[in-house]
Amino acid sequence: MRRAWIASLTLSALLFVPIGRAEPVLVLQSDFGTLDGAVASMKGVAVGVSPNIHIYDVTHHIEPYNIWQGALRLVQTAEYWPVGTVFVSVVDPGVGTERKSIVLKTKSGHYFVTPDNGTLTFVAPRLGIAAVREIDEAVNRRKNSEKSFTFHGRDVYAYTAARLAAGVITFEQVGRALPPQVVTIPHEQARFADGVVYGTVQSHDGNYGNIWTNVDRVVFGKLGATIGDTLNIRILKGDVEVLNLAVPYVTTFGEVDLAKPLLYLNSLDSVSLAINQGNFAEHYAVGSGPAWSIQIQR
Repeated sequence: MRRAWIASLTLSALLFVPIGRAEPVLVLQSDFGTLDGAVASMKGVAVGVSPNIHIYDVTHHIEPYNIWQGALRLVQTAEYWPVGTVFVSVVDPGVGTERKSIVLKTKSGHYFVTPDNGTLTFVAPRLGIAAVREIDEAVNRRKNSEKSFTFHGRDVYAYTAARLAAGVITFEQVGRALPPQVVTIPHEQARFADGVVYGTVQSHDGNYGNIWTNVDRVVFGKLGATIGDTLNIRILKGDVEVLNLAVPYVTTFGEVDLAKPLLYLNSLDSVSLAINQGNFAEHYAVGSGPAWSIQIQR
């Protein structure tokens, strides 16, 4: 009798579980580091809105004030998170100034809560802009924080993002609608012209020193190169040539000898340069960012 009663109770409970309702997911990124309590404060604010929020991190070790790097880390990870995920990205050297605080809703169904300062340079075109709203701080701001002007990551962004993720507010309740555009950092767009592929050296991949560019498979494909071809690459900083090198186009690192350079398509399906078990960036003294460009030809 007891077993039947438990089974009946369990079934009754299941009938009241909202089918298909996803748990709220919040993903944080910043240049705060983890040596003090800044990140923990943001997480505390989010849990205070709803203890059911699942909180994760992209990274909190963005180089201080490096908006470009923050933009890259978002595009590297965002599309692999479930639809409805809310991201907070705070690399905000202009905190407290007139830059807008916004929420971007992408066509992929993700949300990005951030200052509109270039952080969305790459994720907006990759995932598509569905709508943009400016955060109404009269409503969407942590209580009694109105006199604080230097920690919007805690008082505005984490708070608003948690309310949005938990369903306390809708996207429309974030604030007024803005034109469907975001601030972007100027850089060399990936393109093909007159037998040459042009692009930007976006970043190094951290531990390994591989060079990642914004040249995707589609643009690179216009070059007509096939696996095994030797390609000529030029890397410039501004108008100054830093590197001119012939490299083989291969599928993976082990297809060249140790300590030899190569060109391949990385995990984001974009052109990258590496040295097999070496550090391309250090070996060739190549940097990254909007001032660094690449040219590729057969």
